[in-house]
Amino acid sequence: MRAGWAKMLRNLTILILAAVLAGAAAAGAQAQPIVFDEIRGGLYAHSVDEGSFDASRIEDANVELLFAIPSLDEITNLGQLRPHVGATVNLGGLESMIYAGMSWTIPLGDTPLFIEAAFGGAVHNGDLDGAAYPRRDLGCRIIFHESVSLGVNITEQASIMATAEHASHASMCDGDNRGLTNLGVRVGWKF
Repeated sequence: MRAGWAKMLRNLTILILAAVLAGAAAAGAQAQPIVFDEIRGGLYAHSVDEGSFDASRIEDANVELLFAIPSLDEITNLGQLRPHVGATVNLGGLESMIYAGMSWTIPLGDTPLFIEAAFGGAVHNGDLDGAAYPRRDLGCRIIFHESVSLGVNITEQASIMATAEHASHASMCDGDNRGLTNLGVRVGWKF
């Protein structure tokens, strides 16, 4: 089991490094710094795609860091693009993952509401094949990770959001592709 976690930590390091390098490349000639911008955390219900919502499945803790790269905002007139790194840890011994990618936050007019879409990659500690219920076959160790959130800015620094995250290999490797969908609530704090 330790070897599995060691591999996950190594892969997390690679994902973080890739996100930072991608952000630095996007900053380009303007040499604008990558700035730690926001921290988020919350609780998710695990594997909500299996049918009706069951409160006993609220067993995932999520934490996510977002980074501001000012030159990325020039790419779009609508919202803010930010690299992120995060982890969703299952406290019940099921699948956990670490992930990195890009988040696109779009304000909804002059309201405190916003929507957000995120896409990237993840490394998980779940089974690849032959999982016994309630565990899942995820097919590949490195998988895609995407999420969507609907949130409200409570203050200039604080926000709360409902988030759905999904991870799967999208048929990019052999094996089952059951994927994993978690649903929950997170709070954010901007610096």
